Amino acid sequence: MLDYPALRAVATVVQTGSFEKAARVLNVTPSAVSQRVKQLEERLGVVLVVRGNPCTATAKGELLCRHVEHVGMLESELYQSLPALAGRETPQKVTIHVATNADSLGTWFLKAAARFSRQSAYLLNIAVDDQDHTAEWLQRGRVLAAVTSLDRLVAGCRRIFLGALRYHATASPDFFAQYFAEGVSKQSLARAPALTFNQKDRLQAQWIAQAFREELSHPTHWLPSTQAFVEACRTGMGWGLNPRELVKNDLESGRLVELIPGLGLDVPLYWQVNRLAADRLEGLTKEIVATARRDLVQRTPQADG
Repeated sequence: MLDYPALRAVATVVQTGSFEKAARVLNVTPSAVSQRVKQLEERLGVVLVVRGNPCTATAKGELLCRHVEHVGMLESELYQSLPALAGRETPQKVTIHVATNADSLGTWFLKAAARFSRQSAYLLNIAVDDQDHTAEWLQRGRVLAAVTSLDRLVAGCRRIFLGALRYHATASPDFFAQYFAEGVSKQSLARAPALTFNQKDRLQAQWIAQAFREELSHPTHWLPSTQAFVEACRTGMGWGLNPRELVKNDLESGRLVELIPGLGLDVPLYWQVNRLAADRLEGLTKEIVATARRDLVQRTPQADG
């Protein structure tokens, strides 16, 4: 028999980041939370929580946290049908962990999440990673669903093609005049500073490979912010790949120019959701798909998994 008070203690410590905050949520003392976590770890023979600031889950701890989410969703449905089961206590709200890429969060994803949250009792914990890596969060059991560029079905998940996020290589007119007055070439790109989100970001490299059929070394600034990426282009700090939705008005007004007009980069995106949670996350999936179909570039969808 699973010790659910101990499981909830682990999940709450991971969610809040500390034993003290978890104790306030669970309405017990910090020592009680610590004891529950310690006893469960000793029973299982593995470490579940990495003590730190904040506290984080180990790989085994993440699996238990997702199990608590599943149970929480089941209990939430049951309390709605049989409110007397909850007694006089207010049931703890269930937090659903999902992942998406920063550019989706900065363009279309948040609209879908907001519509879902207005209709649902669930809370959302949205993790951000590169679209090529969010599937790893699913594979490791760190989230129940993710927006990902991975077209391969993650084991134990359902997959829906959402559309493609279109990017444009943009720069300010002054920056373009300084570095590309004689055209965009391998030589000019080797001199012009680009913008890179982080070490996982390969969009600029992919656009160069699409344009010149090879990868090129180029100088770059590092800037881990979707909105700051656009502003850095506007102010002439460098050139970068920006989502169409964020630079459409700038391109129309002339505040930004395309390095090579008409040469966009389309990144296909998929919604992959854990099969065990798919039915209970149907409302979130519905909003994600509807918003994506409106805001993303639509091509022939891949078969659902």
